[in-house]
Amino acid sequence: MPLYEHVFIARQDLSNTQAEGLIEHFSTILADNGGKVLENEYWGVKTMAYKINKNRKGHYAFLRSDAPAAAVLEMERLMRLHDDVMRVLTIKVDTHEEGPSVQMQKRDDRDRGDRPDRGDRGDRPDRGPRPDRDDRGPRPDRDDRGPRPERR
Repeated sequence: MPLYEHVFIARQDLSNTQAEGLIEHFSTILADNGGKVLENEYWGVKTMAYKINKNRKGHYAFLRSDAPAAAVLEMERLMRLHDDVMRVLTIKVDTHEEGPSVQMQKRDDRDRGDRPDRGDRGDRPDRGPRPDRDDRGPRPDRDDRGPRPERR
C-alpha cells in the first residue's frame, strides 16, 4: 500500500485532549477503510503566519500512514467537513523516515538545554571606570532648539 504523511491544523480553542482525540478519530477512519496509522505526533499549539478563519494559532498534528488511496480520500473528505479542522495537507512519500519528525526534533533540542549558560558571556574585557554622567553638563532646554516642524 502507498505511504502517506498527513498534517492538519485544528482550531486554537480546542483543548489538548480534544485535539489528540481528533488524531484518534481520523486514525480510526483510516483503519476502518483498510489502512493503518504507523505513527502520530501532536505538535502542540503553534502561531500561524497568517489568520485562518479568524484564528492566529492552531493545534498541529502529524500522521504517518500506510493506506489505500480510497481510505486517504475518505479521511481527507471528513477532515475538510469537520468544523474543528482548519487546514489539511497530505503528501505521498516513498518511505517514512525513522525517528521523530523535524518538528519534534526541534522541540527536543529546545527542551534539552544544549546551549551554554547565557549568564556567562565569556572572557569579555573590563570596560574600565565609567565617566560620571554629571561631566556632560546641563541639558539644553527644549526652547533653545526652535519650533518643531509640522507633521503631515
